[in-house]
Amino acid sequence: MRRVIPCAAIVLLCTASFLHAAAQTTQDAKTLLATPQTVAWGYYWAHARPVMTVHSGDTVTIQTLSTCGSDERLEKEGVAARDIPPYNEAIFQQVKDRGPGGHILTGPLAIAEAEPGDVLEVDILKINLDAPFACNGFGAGRGFLPNDFPYGRTRIIPLDRQKMLAHFAPGIEIPLHPFFGSMGDAPPESAGRIDSAPPWMHGGNMDNRELVAGTTLYLPVHAPGALFEVGDGHAGQGNGEVDITALETFLTGTFRFVVHKQQHLLWPRAETPTSYITMGFSPDLTTATKLAVRDMINFLVTEKHLSRDDAYMLTSVAVDVDITQLVDGSVGVHAICPKAIFHDSSTR
Repeated sequence: MRRVIPCAAIVLLCTASFLHAAAQTTQDAKTLLATPQTVAWGYYWAHARPVMTVHSGDTVTIQTLSTCGSDERLEKEGVAARDIPPYNEAIFQQVKDRGPGGHILTGPLAIAEAEPGDVLEVDILKINLDAPFACNGFGAGRGFLPNDFPYGRTRIIPLDRQKMLAHFAPGIEIPLHPFFGSMGDAPPESAGRIDSAPPWMHGGNMDNRELVAGTTLYLPVHAPGALFEVGDGHAGQGNGEVDITALETFLTGTFRFVVHKQQHLLWPRAETPTSYITMGFSPDLTTATKLAVRDMINFLVTEKHLSRDDAYMLTSVAVDVDITQLVDGSVGVHAICPKAIFHDSSTR
């Protein structure tokens, strides 16, 4: 049963929707490939034209690009041409409508039933690594320590997709945990066409490494159809993402979308098999932290039926408050509440 939606009075509705979605057969699955016609380069926007429309409960497999650059750039950095996904170069050559950000996102995908005030449940069913390499790099004036590194450097990092390890350097191997750095829907209409880099109430470039396959993301809906976009594939990342990039790579994800009517969620939330997660984003780290902590308290009051005082105390003694990332204009913080602490059936 899903409990992260902030309205205890309609838990049964949420459960029914989830069970209906789980009953969908594989023949209902759809595929959205990354092409020059199906990407949004650098923006989320309430007036973006949907490239596909599906229904609540549908499953969609979505192909995405990395942020590593064009074929020419990758080959100059030592990547073999045969290792670059074939759809990469056409997008770099043909897409001219770009910005204000730099992420190449697949979508937007419209969910027909979604309307402002609803919540979009995004079940992340599967994530595939589509290339045997990742890139990491920083540039002058960017990252968390721009004055310490006033120049640029890029590294190509081989990925062993069988052993699920990144070979960072001789003697250094990093376990792979693929996730999408950017998953979001349209922002409020009044925000206009917004930069893909700073995360906000629409989700977007959250860079939350907890959102691997088997987890669920909940997004507030601000525009008809929700207009979901995804990209910025990561093979792994450290909390903070301090040099401004992760193990950037090409991913394909399989997602199930479920609309929960009139839930009025303010900030994105998530649920993993072992935890509940709330999030906050702001240019100011303290403000972002307060947003994440306050939403965790709200969650514990609404969904676990604690008093506000008890929820505040439980957050202090049992919830981890982590820095998600420090480098995307708006920094991110997420609060992680372990499910294992709830033993009574009324709080599970």
